[in-house]
Amino acid sequence: MSECIFCRIVQGEAPASVVAETAGALAFMDIDQPVPGHVLVIPKAHIRDIYALDAATAAEIFALTVAVAKAVKAALQPDGLNLIQANERAGQQEVFHFHMHVVARYAGDRDKVRLGWQPHLPARAELEELAARIRARLDRAAG
Repeated sequence: MSECIFCRIVQGEAPASVVAETAGALAFMDIDQPVPGHVLVIPKAHIRDIYALDAATAAEIFALTVAVAKAVKAALQPDGLNLIQANERAGQQEVFHFHMHVVARYAGDRDKVRLGWQPHLPARAELEELAARIRARLDRAAG
């Protein structure tokens, strides 16, 4: 996947400021730093999105993500931290190689990093119906 910038980083064909590395995952500074401390954690293998991610790789990526989050907290002393993961265009995925964003957050940075949605508090019956539909798919996957 030489057209994938993250694959090029893994292969050493594109520059990156590496923070940490495991056998199957890599953490490096995002070139977009709305606030200091925006790190990406990726699988070394080209995996397009969360739907293609296997459990073992997910565990390795998340373990590295947790370690990076703790290091960001210790090194930069942010007031908070976001973990962000996007899938598909509608989900605002821009690089189609699975990645986790570890974003340090500081008091007063809301004009630089925007997260949010319009609150909608549905009736309990609607929540139960949605939960049942999702649960049915989980049961099929496990069965």
